[in-house]
Amino acid sequence: MSNSTTTAQPNTSPKEDFGWTLGVLVRNYQNASTAAMGEFPQGSRGYQVLVAVVSGEQPNQLALAQHLGIDRTVMTYLVDDFVKAGLVERQLNPADRRARIVVATELGLAMLADLQQRVATAENAVLGALADEERELFRTLLRRVACDTPPVSEHDLGACAAVEEMLGTGK
Repeated sequence: MSNSTTTAQPNTSPKEDFGWTLGVLVRNYQNASTAAMGEFPQGSRGYQVLVAVVSGEQPNQLALAQHLGIDRTVMTYLVDDFVKAGLVERQLNPADRRARIVVATELGLAMLADLQQRVATAENAVLGALADEERELFRTLLRRVACDTPPVSEHDLGACAAVEEMLGTGK
């Protein structure tokens, strides 16, 4: 029997490897956004928490923690830091007087508006190789992958699905 079958050669170019390119993108984003955050409490993680608080979609700290993939104990300390900094306050939940919601203060709203401008500048620098229309398409596709991809394992709901399940709004 002759060995006429050709073995396919693996692609060894890092630029063609999904993990490598995703890692480069994440590192570039982290570096640019960290610089944009400056001395903001808890850096980019704190920024994401403030964005989630201002959106008003998360009814309590537990929902915030699940949405952002942060341990609930860590979330308590994070919110405590934000309360001390005057960025948020805990208020009684009108729908459930036993629970508290996290609400941004005027200072928190002003800080977020400033941070969002700085982060947008950093994001545009990271996505500088793309035209404006391509950037919007990239963001749309990234959102879809982040929120609509099926779980990788039976234990992984994903951040979007976990919050939808907890709120009873799942598909």
